[in-house]
Amino acid sequence: MIGISKLYCENIEPSDALRYGRDSKQLPSNLLQFSKDKKPVVVWNMTQRCNLKCEHCYAQAIDPNGADPINTDQAKTMIDDLAQFGSPVILFSGGEPTIRKDLPELASYAVSKGMRAVISTNGTLITKRMARELKEVGLSYVGISLDGGEEIHDKFRGVPGAYKKALQGVANCQAEGLKVGLRFTIFGKNAQEVPKIFQVLKEMEVPRLCLYHLVYSGRGSSMIKEDQNHEQTRATVNQIMDLTRELFEAGHPKEILTVDNHADGPLVYLRLLKENPKRAQEVLELLQFNEGNNSGRGIGCISWDGRVHADQFWRNHTFGNVLERPFSEIWTDPNIELLHKLKDKKQYVTGRCSQCKYLPICGGNFRARAEAYYGDVWAPDPACYLTDEEIGL
Repeated sequence: MIGISKLYCENIEPSDALRYGRDSKQLPSNLLQFSKDKKPVVVWNMTQRCNLKCEHCYAQAIDPNGADPINTDQAKTMIDDLAQFGSPVILFSGGEPTIRKDLPELASYAVSKGMRAVISTNGTLITKRMARELKEVGLSYVGISLDGGEEIHDKFRGVPGAYKKALQGVANCQAEGLKVGLRFTIFGKNAQEVPKIFQVLKEMEVPRLCLYHLVYSGRGSSMIKEDQNHEQTRATVNQIMDLTRELFEAGHPKEILTVDNHADGPLVYLRLLKENPKRAQEVLELLQFNEGNNSGRGIGCISWDGRVHADQFWRNHTFGNVLERPFSEIWTDPNIELLHKLKDKKQYVTGRCSQCKYLPICGGNFRARAEAYYGDVWAPDPACYLTDEEIGL
């Protein structure tokens, strides 16, 4: 996760993170990426069921009717363990998490245990009543996905009217004073929609936007040929910086982040070296705090059936099951070879990654993408768009 607004628009200083000792339990949510202990934010795909049929769904969601393998009591036992372990955030995801009727109850339970509870949703089922209930239970944040303007969004979501319902979900959250942001997955067929998303951000006064680079997982695995090439990705990230700066200069500052391609961090730094060298050095320090990709260390995933993964996109490696063993025991088990290596993967990556001068601030980028493309967990991430010259080769 790269905070474009924090870094490029000088919205944070290294001292802001140091003030809290970079402790994940003490850091405000907007500074959590700079934690020192990297206690894992845990994504719980609480259901595989969903009311939409998204082309790029990493969870390969299924029909909304049916039951879920983990019941409410089992979920509370899991949350007890996460809270005791020190995980600062639980992200309820899916499928579509709002399909589960016990979502408010479980979010409230997580908050009562000292965790921050957030959800990732398509927004179409967030009625005024649900928004009020989620606010009352202490939910910290709602991330609602958009894929572009109405035509593109409805096409990718596979259900007519999904766009308007998602925006109504945003409005319902805002009416209840519930913090809400947008989520956008970038790939070849919708990259041109980025300015439209920024326009929605401005017009609806939404404070936050996360832009995800495509990961080759689930249904997204079939979209490798539809991903942007290196030049296109680089242009898109530069455009995101430009649009973010425009919002700040127009008096509409927003929190803008890019996710799942940690080459974005060095690109911000390299651009600032030309535009503002003093700020570039501060950004480099913040990127060193961030440490780049943290799959298997600062982020983890629990699937709808209890299986534990390094992150929500990388499901072909399972390290255990919370229905059989607590997450905390699985996560810290030195005998699980891959999970153990991911705690310090910089010494295992190969090729240009191993020789890159930005390895300490990128962390070897996304291992799931490298394995999907090359069949090798430790191969270079094919989505890295930095040139050999830029990385010091």
